[in-house]
Amino acid sequence: MTRTAILIACGLIAGPILGGLVSGMDRILTARMQSRIGPPLLQPFYDVAKLLFKESLVVNVWQVFCAYCYIAASSIALVLFFLQSDLLLILFVQAVGAVMLVVGALSSTSPYSHIGAHRELLQILSYEPLLVLVVVGFYLETGSFKLTSIYAWREPLLLKLPFLFIVLGYVLTIKLRKSPFDLSTCHHAHQELVKGLLTDYSGPFLALTEIAHWFEVILLLGICSLFWATNWFGMAILLVATYFLEVLVDNITSRMNWRWMLSYVWGVGLTLSLVNLIWLHQG
Repeated sequence: MTRTAILIACGLIAGPILGGLVSGMDRILTARMQSRIGPPLLQPFYDVAKLLFKESLVVNVWQVFCAYCYIAASSIALVLFFLQSDLLLILFVQAVGAVMLVVGALSSTSPYSHIGAHRELLQILSYEPLLVLVVVGFYLETGSFKLTSIYAWREPLLLKLPFLFIVLGYVLTIKLRKSPFDLSTCHHAHQELVKGLLTDYSGPFLALTEIAHWFEVILLLGICSLFWATNWFGMAILLVATYFLEVLVDNITSRMNWRWMLSYVWGVGLTLSLVNLIWLHQG
């Protein structure tokens, strides 16, 4: 019980702290690639703290409920990951949070919020099947959906699941809201619909959505770590290289429309997934 309580506390405390630091490093790397100085590393924490002390202004009560559901689902999913629970359960919990964020945007009357919500639904439709196929790949190789079994596997899963790791890269690009898939909302002003999904969120409730996103970032990086769980050094190199590549792609590509996203992600992602799964089954 003591170990479980410690892991739960680590998930709830370390999750947003690490997520905020990753977000700060993301901004610094983006600024350097654009020949700018950029903000300090702790700027995301300053922004969230400022939002938390602002006046609470909401469109309706349902929007508030959805914001709380979003951060609750994101935090629970990460806690379950720290507890090394069932990976399918974790994905289903985080999916509930993503859907509730869309419901909150649809509860508004703003056309920008509605456009962002519809685009977010298309993004969910794009990446959720790929996430499930990645988890199926873990099961075919290790024989279990439990994280304890996956982390205890004797060799790096990247060697057997290289195509599924590429597929997970597509999911990361969408979930991290990076170009060319930053359709519904984005931190940057290089798209025509900045903060579309979160247009009517402000003050502490916008801060809640930002903290929830930090939880999701750490969860996704945790899933990436499963591909090289045999030692910490290899895992760290894989995570740093993956995130750096995500920032690089964000800065060298432009935003595409939803039709291109859906056809490309499904076309390439599903093909690579099926090839890798067939390879595992035959092997």
